[in-house]
Amino acid sequence: MVHTGYNPALVALSIGLAVFASYTALDLGARIRGPVAGPRWPWIAGAALAMGGGIWSMHFVGMLAFEMGMPAAYDIGLTLMSLAIAVAVTGTAFLWVARVGEGPGGLLVAGPLMGLGVAGMHYTGMAALRIPGDLAYSPAVVALSVAIAVTAATAALWLSFRQHGVWQKFAAACVMGLAVAGMHYTGMAAATITAEAAGAHAAHAVTRIPGQQNLALYVAGATFLILFLAMLASSLDQQRVQRELLASEARFRAAVQAVRGVLWTNDAEGRMLGEQPGWSAITGQTRDQYQGYGWADAVHPDDMEASVESWNATVRARRTYVHEHRVRSRDGTWRHFAIRAIPVLDARGEIREWVGVHTDITEQRQAEADLRESNEEIQRYAYIVSHDLRAPLVNVMGFTSELEATRTEIAAALRGHPEAERLDADLGEALGFIKAAVNRMEGLIAAILKLSREGRRQFSPETLDMTSLLRGVADAQRHQAEAVGATVTIARDLPEIVADRLAIEQVFGNLLDNAVKYLDPSRPGRIAVTAKAVGDRGVCFSVADNGRGIAARDHARVFELFRRSGAQDRPGEGIGLAHVKALVRSFGGRIEIRSELGVGTTFDVTLPHGTVTAVRIDPEPAPIAAE
Repeated sequence: MVHTGYNPALVALSIGLAVFASYTALDLGARIRGPVAGPRWPWIAGAALAMGGGIWSMHFVGMLAFEMGMPAAYDIGLTLMSLAIAVAVTGTAFLWVARVGEGPGGLLVAGPLMGLGVAGMHYTGMAALRIPGDLAYSPAVVALSVAIAVTAATAALWLSFRQHGVWQKFAAACVMGLAVAGMHYTGMAAATITAEAAGAHAAHAVTRIPGQQNLALYVAGATFLILFLAMLASSLDQQRVQRELLASEARFRAAVQAVRGVLWTNDAEGRMLGEQPGWSAITGQTRDQYQGYGWADAVHPDDMEASVESWNATVRARRTYVHEHRVRSRDGTWRHFAIRAIPVLDARGEIREWVGVHTDITEQRQAEADLRESNEEIQRYAYIVSHDLRAPLVNVMGFTSELEATRTEIAAALRGHPEAERLDADLGEALGFIKAAVNRMEGLIAAILKLSREGRRQFSPETLDMTSLLRGVADAQRHQAEAVGATVTIARDLPEIVADRLAIEQVFGNLLDNAVKYLDPSRPGRIAVTAKAVGDRGVCFSVADNGRGIAARDHARVFELFRRSGAQDRPGEGIGLAHVKALVRSFGGRIEIRSELGVGTTFDVTLPHGTVTAVRIDPEPAPIAAE
């Protein structure tokens, strides 16, 4: 038995190396799952080198701290192999966490793997020891050292991916460093060295250790330098990340200002907390006044109940908040705001806070009101003018009828006159022109009156089975379709909507009538009606045919009053599509055309959510639309 001992200074140095290496490795390893985009492999490699190299250095210094009372040397190959094991196994553990995540499944594999790697490195390094004596191990203590390494490595990895501050990271590093040192010295305690005759263990390729303290200092110094450079690289990267975050924050604030918005935040329960400079700026409320749900006191009394109810419903449903309401501004006037807020989730998927923007749309709403008033005035004017034009037209029609009635008497009075027959023919032709012009004028006035009344039309929303309704519309035109050999297909899965039945029948009746009238006689007609959802805001119905098509220059003109496109070989006044457009706009929707000459035409009718038209499949439509 050989009396052994430890150099306390080198032991302390080995523990310091282990802690510093652990801190560096955990700092680099935490970036593997960090939020900043970019390649992960440099951080994995850096963490593996820091951790594996640091552990190996700690082990080597710890071995030098061991005073065996006999000369010692190390096998170069095994010593380098122990370093390779440490780097490879810790790198594999970090790579596993990078791929699988820091959940239980990832840690329960990576932690034991790293712990076994530490143990493997230690006992490989011990195997490299060449001394003139026998080396034996206590199996129980060896097992204890491996258990310490596995448990501590798992705990350290768990801490490293949950730390949010320097002290938490330092605590994790201490755990990991002490675990590595504890494993090493526990493993050393498992060893028993017995001296033998000189030369019993003649080392083959060995490295003699002339000055253990000097060598330990060299190894420790080199390791500290490497770890310091790694920490420096990590610090520079952290500064880069902070600059990017600051730039991102500046861009976000500029974007909010660009849309004339005011940014605010609420906690997960929807309460306004902390400093809210934007909200204070527009309302004049102090922090004490808007705290909690005090912000609602700045909302217009007529809008407050709806705002609070919709906000509470949104918080419970964890969905995007879209709303409009009036807010009392600092000068006491009421301003109209559109609100949009989204929940911000934490790593567990729980709502951490709400971030919202109030956008001042007072001028927009005022402009819309002015435009609405102007449109109503134009409609009233069109109605009055049309009505006044109709009165003299009735007189013209009456006198024309009287002239036609007296035509026989005039012919009798001219009987015998040499130009009697010509005069009678001219009179008949003139009366025909007058009647045609009157009828044309009557049609135009009727069209103007019809369109002017659409602006004042009251809709009666009801739930509509669009498949059934459009099949009824198509059946009403079956005779015309069969006459030209056309096939009309209505999709079976059209969504139900809530809308005015008559208006919807008029819209699609006009579109199907046009599709039938303007088919290409050179090929069998095909007309199809389909639908698709447009985000969460509405539904788009498409009426497509393979008819003549419309030239691109006429795509916009076909919606103008009294405008027609292509060959005028079909009856029509040019008011159908104008009427359709007026109806669709009354719903707050839009109609668009896609057409190509000789190929066909598709009209897309997009109907938004609302009181007139709503997709029924949404059981809980969003509150007042703000867009």
